[in-house]
Amino acid sequence: MPIATPEVYAEMLDRAKQNGFAYPAINVTSSQTLNAALRGFAEAESDGIVQVSTGGAEYLSGSTVKDMVTGATALAEYARVVADKYPVNIALHTDHCPKDKLDGFMRPLIKISQERVSRGEEPLFQSHMWDGSAVELHENLRIAEELLEECAKARIIMEMEIGVVGGEEDGVAHEINEKLYTTTGDALATAEAVGVGEKGRYILAATFGNVHGVYKPGSVKLRPEVLKEIQEAVGAKYGKEKPFDLVFHGGSGSSLEEIREAVSYGVVKMNIDTDTQYAFTRPVADHMFRNYDGVLKVDGDVGNKKMYDPRSWGKAAEASMAARVVEAAEHLQSAGQKLK
Repeated sequence: MPIATPEVYAEMLDRAKQNGFAYPAINVTSSQTLNAALRGFAEAESDGIVQVSTGGAEYLSGSTVKDMVTGATALAEYARVVADKYPVNIALHTDHCPKDKLDGFMRPLIKISQERVSRGEEPLFQSHMWDGSAVELHENLRIAEELLEECAKARIIMEMEIGVVGGEEDGVAHEINEKLYTTTGDALATAEAVGVGEKGRYILAATFGNVHGVYKPGSVKLRPEVLKEIQEAVGAKYGKEKPFDLVFHGGSGSSLEEIREAVSYGVVKMNIDTDTQYAFTRPVADHMFRNYDGVLKVDGDVGNKKMYDPRSWGKAAEASMAARVVEAAEHLQSAGQKLK
C-alpha cells in the first residue's frame, strides 16, 4: 500500500480511538531502520507511524551535510517507494521540534507540503510535532495556534505537547519533577487556544510522568489517570467524550498494564525509540563479538569478507528490530487491525 493519504491517516486515528488501540510510532534514522519498521508492521498486520526526529533527520542527510530538511525529505521520498511493497498503511511524522529549530525543520517542511498540495499532490509528511515543553504555556499555545493554521493548509495533522517529558532526547533535556504531570488547567487552556478540532486537527502529548530514555523500575511514577482527568475536564466543558487524541511519549520500560490503561483514556499513538534502538544494535554487538577474528584483520590476517559485509550483521539487526515492532503492536493492540 502507498504511504497513507491525509484521509487514510485520519481514518487510522479515528479507528484506533473508537476501538481502543494505539499505533506504535517508530523512530528511524536510516533506510535500514525504516525497512525494519515496515517489516514489523507488516508482520503484525498493523498500520503504523514512522517518524524522524531533528537529530535523526540531520543524520539522514549525511554526517558532513547535517541538514534536517534534506534528511527528512530524503526519508519521506525513499519511504514512498519502499512502503508501497508492504500490505499496511504507513503515516510519516516528524518528532520533537523545539522552538529554536522551527525555522530550520518544521516550518520549511510544512511549506514543502503546502506547495505539494497546491499542485494537487499529497503532503510530504502526514503530521509534524511542535514541542513547546521548554517554553511557558502561553507561548507554547500561541505558537501552536499559528502552526496549526499552517498545517491545516497543507492537510497535515499537528502534534503538540503540554507538560514536560523528562530525561533527554536529541540534546533536549528536562528534569524529573512535578512538571511531568499535565494539569487539567493546562488542558483547558489548550482547548481554548487551539480548539477541539474546529481549527484544524491535532494530537496531544499530555504528560503523566513520562521520561525519555531508560530508567530502572521505580525511578519514575507514571500516573495514567492524569489523562482520564484532563479528558473529563475538557469533555465536560465542550460536550465531547474524550475530546483529545492523545500521544504517549517516553514509554520505554512501561508496564503493559500502564500502557493499556493509557490507551483506554484516548491514547492513539505511542512513541517507540529507545527499545527499538537496542533491538537493532544488540545482534550487531553479538555478531562482532562472536566473529571478531573475521570482522577484523587480526595479526596481519585477511579477515572474512562474509563477516564484515554490512549485510551479514544488518539482516540480523533488521529482523530483531522488526520483532520489537511486532511486540509493540501487540502491546498496543493494533496488531491485526490494518485497514482493508
